[in-house]
Amino acid sequence: MITRIWHGATPATKSDEYLTLMRTVAIPDYRSTSGNKGAYALRRIEGDTVHFLMVTFWESEVAIRAFAGDDISVAKYYDFDKDFLLELEPCSTHYEMYDR
Repeated sequence: MITRIWHGATPATKSDEYLTLMRTVAIPDYRSTSGNKGAYALRRIEGDTVHFLMVTFWESEVAIRAFAGDDISVAKYYDFDKDFLLELEPCSTHYEMYDR
């Protein structure tokens, strides 16, 4: 299994609305992709900036490509992201996942 992690940050004033979009648009999109084994949004407030991590689990790189495109290192963004994020970070990171 592969874990894909994406990071983004918003101004604190926009974080509640952004979290709602992550929960109602992004997470369902991830989870509807064949080969996705789970998707979670994490939020950390640091003063006026709020950090988000999307942590998703995939059965294979093929499944990630179906979601993110041929170059799985490239971050996937939604149309609304530019209205919330402080910057559009170019990459997501991937980790092979083991339970033993």
